[in-house]
Amino acid sequence: MDRSTSLDIEALKMTQEQYILAAQPNPLHQRAPSMCGGAPAYPAVGVGIYGWRKRCLYFFILLLLVTMIVNLALTIWILKVMNFTPDNPLILQSDRNVTVNARNDQGQLTGQLTVGSEMVEAQCQRFEVRSADGERVLFSADEQEISIGTERLRVTGTEGVVFSHSVETSHIRAEPFQDLKLESPTRSLTLEAPRGVEVNAGVGDFKASCRKDLLLQSSEGEIFLDASTIRLGNIPHGSAVDPLEGAPAGTTYTKQTVYELCACANGKLYLSPAEKGSTCQTTSNFCLWS
Repeated sequence: MDRSTSLDIEALKMTQEQYILAAQPNPLHQRAPSMCGGAPAYPAVGVGIYGWRKRCLYFFILLLLVTMIVNLALTIWILKVMNFTPDNPLILQSDRNVTVNARNDQGQLTGQLTVGSEMVEAQCQRFEVRSADGERVLFSADEQEISIGTERLRVTGTEGVVFSHSVETSHIRAEPFQDLKLESPTRSLTLEAPRGVEVNAGVGDFKASCRKDLLLQSSEGEIFLDASTIRLGNIPHGSAVDPLEGAPAGTTYTKQTVYELCACANGKLYLSPAEKGSTCQTTSNFCLWS
């Protein structure tokens, strides 16, 4: 075989190898861009959801739509029941207690308001009631004191006001055409002031009564009674005769109409029949036995 024949066989083998390589798929050649500068050549692949996946997707979309409709309906129903409208007041109703809590940044309870069927209870450091403009404090209460800032405190109860301890005030006045009464049924009643106590009845009477002793005492000054008429009722009657000496023989007494006011050494008063001279006796039977 000569040289030319061997070259033709080699060329035939190379041609077969190129054909085999061209027939095999090469991803690099498929993704390579075209020589004309166009988009890369990709094989056509079908895109879509089929079978049970498609049915599940439609089911979830339908469930989400139903949930949105139910939430919208519940929101409208709550707004309707709770009266959340600009034209109506806010009403909170409950078969039991209604409690409103206030907490700080650490979650600790700082204030609480409880509205129950029998009482309203507020738990806080200070409770205030202000006027309509918010400037004046009408009522305030804390652990130290209770302050009432109104010009007038009116109590309409038939039993009045009961205080278990002392009360400090600058003015006590009854309603028009009503009586003012200060009473202590089981203990003493004390009125004290560093510069004096004034009791004034502009049109009516002033009456002080007690079951035992009524004491008027002045440590430095005097007790002054200024009136056109001063009456001392139920003063006992004493005798003008000294009980140690007795009455003289043949002494007769007429009906007595004028009496003399006498005072014993212990301060007790009694009436003695008036005569030309004083009939008051320090050893009167009233002073000795009363």
